[in-house]
Amino acid sequence: MASTSYCATPSPSLRCSAAFFPTFASPPPALRFAVPPLLPRRLAISPPRVRIPAVASALESLVHESDDEDEEDDGSGLFKDEAWASADERDAVRSPELVVPELEELPEQWRRSRIAWLCKELPAYKHSTFTRILNAQRKWLTQEDATYVAVHCLRIRDNDAAFRVFSWMERQHWYRFNFALATRVADFLGREGKVEKCREMFEAMVKQGRVPAESTFHILTVAYLSTPRGRCLEHACTIYNQMIQMGGYKPRLSLHNSLFRALVSKTGGTAKHNLRQAEFVYHNLVTTNLEVHKEVYAGLIWLHSYQDVIDRDRIIALRKEMKQAGFDESIDVLVSVMRAFSKEGRVQETEATWHEILQRGSELPAQAYVCRMEVYARTGEPMKSLDIFREMKRQSIPPNVATYHKIIEIMANAEEIDVAEQLMDEFSESHMKHLMPAFLALMYMYLDLDMHEKLELTFSKCLARCRPNRILYIIYLESLIRAGNVEKAEEVFDEMHKKGTIGTNAKSCNIMLRGYISAEDYQKAEKVYDMMCKKKYDVQEDLLEELQTGLRLGKKVAVKPKPVSIKLDQEQREILIGLLLGGTQIESHAQRGVHIVHFKFQEDSDAHSVLRVHIHERFFEWLTSASRSFEDESKIPYEFSTIPHLHFGFFADQFFLKGQPVLPKLIHRWLSPRVLAYWFMFGGLKLSSGDIVLKVSGGNSEGVERIVNSLHAQSLPSKVKRKGQFFWIGFQGSNADSFWKVIEPYVLDGFLGLTTQESGTAGSGDDQETDTDSDDDAHKYGSEE
Repeated sequence: MASTSYCATPSPSLRCSAAFFPTFASPPPALRFAVPPLLPRRLAISPPRVRIPAVASALESLVHESDDEDEEDDGSGLFKDEAWASADERDAVRSPELVVPELEELPEQWRRSRIAWLCKELPAYKHSTFTRILNAQRKWLTQEDATYVAVHCLRIRDNDAAFRVFSWMERQHWYRFNFALATRVADFLGREGKVEKCREMFEAMVKQGRVPAESTFHILTVAYLSTPRGRCLEHACTIYNQMIQMGGYKPRLSLHNSLFRALVSKTGGTAKHNLRQAEFVYHNLVTTNLEVHKEVYAGLIWLHSYQDVIDRDRIIALRKEMKQAGFDESIDVLVSVMRAFSKEGRVQETEATWHEILQRGSELPAQAYVCRMEVYARTGEPMKSLDIFREMKRQSIPPNVATYHKIIEIMANAEEIDVAEQLMDEFSESHMKHLMPAFLALMYMYLDLDMHEKLELTFSKCLARCRPNRILYIIYLESLIRAGNVEKAEEVFDEMHKKGTIGTNAKSCNIMLRGYISAEDYQKAEKVYDMMCKKKYDVQEDLLEELQTGLRLGKKVAVKPKPVSIKLDQEQREILIGLLLGGTQIESHAQRGVHIVHFKFQEDSDAHSVLRVHIHERFFEWLTSASRSFEDESKIPYEFSTIPHLHFGFFADQFFLKGQPVLPKLIHRWLSPRVLAYWFMFGGLKLSSGDIVLKVSGGNSEGVERIVNSLHAQSLPSKVKRKGQFFWIGFQGSNADSFWKVIEPYVLDGFLGLTTQESGTAGSGDDQETDTDSDDDAHKYGSEE
């Protein structure tokens, strides 16, 4: 629902004054300072005129890099090929003035020479050597000297070096927070696309009690919008909201439009959760008297049409405002209106909108036919929906995936067996993808009609054409139990439990429990019951009563549901170690001695989507009640947490030191095949060359060396490469084959193909930032011997 969206509008109580720093009424004067002979006489720190190719401007990335259209959903994002926002986002707002003293003002010649030497030498080094050089200058280096070095690094566009100098300054006893320098470093990092480092500078300003400059808000939001991975859209919304409510700024029109475009750029089923944020952007456009483009009205109506509960009054108001602004309703807007009417079962309004589309004389969209089919199905006229589908084909409009899904679902719900089967055969022969929803609709129909043989045949066909999921197995399991084939159902249940990509849940356990009770096999029923208690699954009351009655007749003590003391089993411990190596976080709780594990997966990764469902099932008994309330695996969130517990204290002490990730001293003893497998699935990837790389979250060279030596002792030679704040352990050629043979028994079915395709995905989404992109790190690994 929109109310649970991460883009929900922040509280107005966060608003505070922005009088802490210079306004942007006029641009600041150019910065000038004296320098030694190796530099030009005068320098001006100003926004670069040469566009950085690594990260394009917000609108360019949003206009020219539109997503491919999803076959299953017509709402694959709006406004393709529409340029309706400003193109030069990053240079739109200037930074506050930064004052740096001239070197000529320093009385000591030796100081001027040493600063000049640092300016020349430091940019050539990275990481530990960089820090060692600065540490060697502690006796004489002052904040003013270090500020000059940082500014020099910005001038030569070595922004990472400037960031390292600033970070080093923060750790010195003489450090005084320099807001202007922090702003300039953050802005330059954001322009270059270093979003995590820019965000770190942003948070440093907030921590000092300062409101970041308007330029920092603007550039950081644009940088997030230009980084299409992980939770960057969520972070962009957060910074945008803080810009208005914490900083009191009025964003430029181009920034409003760029963020709005990103909110509606995904498919309708995904983008519908962005409604509240989109409404917030629209509200800001109206209240600041900025121009509201036609696409904004169309986007809001489009988002409203995908909501589970249609706000009809709001749609009517938006259409009215759109007409008052002098904009005509496009075909896309009319289709969105049809979608909203069809969800409410309003036949007359849907048909009236359909006739309005016909009067336009343009090409008829397939989604309009889908809306008509849905509205007649909701009013109990499924055959009318079938006539509309056939009319569509007569008009030479090829049905797409969404059309087939809808008509097969309608015919299955109407129990029109022959028609549904004919349509399914036609759909299968079309070689389109996304057959799973149609197969599930048929199986539900067969289950309701007790046609168990046909259901089993459809199950086999689905396994051959689609990647199976838990819903598919549960339907088949229910069919077997209803048919009285408990022995076969037991085999399927065991297969579900062993397959990491499927797994069992409360519903499948209740089905199996009912099967054993109906077969009067109370011994096996009691084992299932014990497992459900351990996993904290809810047991149906009628099944519990029948189990108690059966055990009482068998002269056994009646079953009484009671809490079970939970402990991490060996498999869970090894899984957790593998995930921690890949970047999973553990946090301390308010209660002393207990800790919480935060599982976080990347939403833009199919591999992480599969792993998310598996981890949710394996750690179900440890999750909070809110995280356990999802029956449909597709609704399982990409972030969930465990309950606070003492058992996680050991892992927190071993893998974290003062909140920062480290490598345990005994890590070399814990690298079992299962640990390596889950480390690979969460924080590793397989390159197209066949090489395998693992990202090490936290730790130093000594800890990594212990891991490498342990792997070598297992006949798994590897190489180590450091990029930014992460180490990468790589296996090349035959070593990669050997590593794969070790972990293969524990890798989820079909996971390798997903990991190979997503070579840019490794670990959780918030720790991707390095000195270079993680994708480049991995691909460059194999080229350096």
